[in-house]
Amino acid sequence: MEQKNETIAQQPMQTKPAAASAEIQAASLELQLAQTRSAAEFNNSCAGQIQRQFEAMQRIGKAYAESTIVPKVYQNNIGNCIIALEISHRMNVPPLMVMQNLYVVNGNPSWSSKFLVATINSGGRYSTLRYRKRNLGKVGKIRLTTYEWDPAAKQKRPVSREFDGSDIDNIECVAYATEKATGEVLESDPVTIEMAVREGWYTKDGSKWVTMPQLMLTYRAAAFWQRVYAPEVSMGFATVEEETDIQDVQYEEVRPTPPRQPVTVETVNDRKEELRSKTATSAAAETQAAAAPQTPEAKQAKAQQPKAANTGNATVFDMP
Repeated sequence: MEQKNETIAQQPMQTKPAAASAEIQAASLELQLAQTRSAAEFNNSCAGQIQRQFEAMQRIGKAYAESTIVPKVYQNNIGNCIIALEISHRMNVPPLMVMQNLYVVNGNPSWSSKFLVATINSGGRYSTLRYRKRNLGKVGKIRLTTYEWDPAAKQKRPVSREFDGSDIDNIECVAYATEKATGEVLESDPVTIEMAVREGWYTKDGSKWVTMPQLMLTYRAAAFWQRVYAPEVSMGFATVEEETDIQDVQYEEVRPTPPRQPVTVETVNDRKEELRSKTATSAAAETQAAAAPQTPEAKQAKAQQPKAANTGNATVFDMP
């Protein structure tokens, strides 16, 4: 009878641990479900997609950075490779094509002109770019401003001089293409040799405008056309030729001068008091210096000074 009572008393004690274990398992399951739900929501969010895309681009960029076929600016540089991958994704072109045609000139990424022309021609929105050239005569003499290095000021200074282009043909080039949707002929602004001279492209050291003007006219006209009618192609980057022709000019910031205060009676009186105070201070200093004992050197220097004697209207100095 007593054994039966002990068995009945132990049954509730065995049931309690089992119930607690079931509750713990249920809570753990709910926590796992909440974590899975949160991870799924993050993956579907914009931030989650950017993170996954960035991780994938890091893995791909590492493979490109270890390659020896890509240009040197991308070798062992995962950051540059990731930027090239991002640009290629936006332009829907192969990453290697971007790496081969995106150069760094003066610290700025720049496209090669032939890449922009190829992108426009293969885009499908316009016909193939064409160029119209004509000779406008001779350039003649042009007054222009160049920037030369000043060793004293350690910066470039503007220098006005005359350029003699009497023997140079002033060739004009215009790029044009037809928009397939409307049939309208789209033309760029004309580019001339005179423009190259006035802008400083022609006179710059090592300029290709002197040795191959026809090709430079073609590239610059294509860049002008692309910037006006298809700016999304270059994504805001200039061409290599444009970056090379850019001249850095020093400038000085001109600050506006503060307005002058109006002259009033109070201002005049304050100025007078300031002058009286300075005069009194100076007189006191002279008196104190005269009363102080003088050294033999000071006495000798004073004796050598010319003595002034007042003779009527004029003052006569007795020179030793």
